[in-house]
Amino acid sequence: MEDEFQDIDENGSWTEIYQDIRQQSCDLPCKVAKLPENKTRNRYRDVSPFDHSRIHLQLGANDYINASLITVEEAQRKYILTQGPLPMTCGHFWEMVWEQKSRGVVMLNRVIEKGSIKCAQYWPQKEEKDAVFEDTNFKVTFISEDIKSYYTVRQLELENLCTGEYCEIQHFHYTTWPDFGVPESPASFLNFLYKVRESGCLNPDKGPVVVHCSAGIGRSGTFCLVDTCLQLMSIRRDPSSVRIRDVLLEMRRHRMGLIQTADQLRFSYLADSWKDISHEEDEPPEFTPPPLPPPRDPRPEPPFFHKNDEVMRKMIDCLGSPKEPELRQRIFPDPAGTHPVDGHVETQDPTSEISTPSHLQHQQQQQEEEEEEEEDGTEKPSCPEPEKDFPDPGTWSPFLTNVCLYTAVALSAYACYRAYFH
Repeated sequence: MEDEFQDIDENGSWTEIYQDIRQQSCDLPCKVAKLPENKTRNRYRDVSPFDHSRIHLQLGANDYINASLITVEEAQRKYILTQGPLPMTCGHFWEMVWEQKSRGVVMLNRVIEKGSIKCAQYWPQKEEKDAVFEDTNFKVTFISEDIKSYYTVRQLELENLCTGEYCEIQHFHYTTWPDFGVPESPASFLNFLYKVRESGCLNPDKGPVVVHCSAGIGRSGTFCLVDTCLQLMSIRRDPSSVRIRDVLLEMRRHRMGLIQTADQLRFSYLADSWKDISHEEDEPPEFTPPPLPPPRDPRPEPPFFHKNDEVMRKMIDCLGSPKEPELRQRIFPDPAGTHPVDGHVETQDPTSEISTPSHLQHQQQQQEEEEEEEEDGTEKPSCPEPEKDFPDPGTWSPFLTNVCLYTAVALSAYACYRAYFH
């Protein structure tokens, strides 16, 4: 089978093979579906059950429902392929499930796809709890549901209101299969198929499983074809003897139009070649949720000027906090032609001892201590040394300049006073 798949894939002849299968399919009569009273029970005018394989309802005067029974004796499989129920046929759908003793329903479409209604809401949702179909006297009760990334499994209870009997129904809903398309991953589809198998609703001791999509031929036919071929491969001594094409032609004798596109045919070959895929534990990678972002660091961010703050803190520790009121800050140009370091701002304070001889003596003593430390090879905690604010030799200090300026102004004012009044 794998060699056949590779040959067809390399030649790109899937469309030719699909068209050949369509031409070889039987065109059997479906007169009952064309009757005037049954036309409103068909979702599509060109999809009808064959007369020889259609399901017969047992209640009421009209026994018609758009559903077909497909039996594969060698694989010990029975399927009921049907369309998505219409609002007026939901009661007929549950009547068929009850009468055929089915224990599982496989739904391969969503209720609304691309803005179009593909199927009626024929089961109660979690908020509704139950739904009663008075035309056929059946009641469906919601029990529980298990939601996965690409399918949902619901537990429902079907009760016959006429007899009071009830049974449990498992509802397998595949939610990521596009109409006229194929699943993105064979792994996700096969995990879903294995989930249906594990429930036991496909076993021969149970009634036929009910499989539907919108028309009941494309996605439904793909599901039944893959399951049947995998079952035949597990039964036969030579798995390579299973020919998917022959199996599909035989199934088309029971319901028209199974497998609607060449892509669905190719997917059936591909899924059968992945028969050893793992089960539910291996979730398909395309549905793997993205990793969560790392937690944010609760620690506060450091200040933008943390380095300057550290320098200022050290200077304050070394020099002590000034107790004098802050004076106006002025920037003086350097007479020697050099630029101030890092935009240093001088603060003029007449009470400061920076230009006194005692300060010069303190500076000289500090330099001698630093030289002794370098000779001993030891270092003390360093703190930023304040900028030397006294002028170079041969220049006037700002303080002396101010004194002279103020003296000149005072003398000028005094001279004007004397001249005016005397």
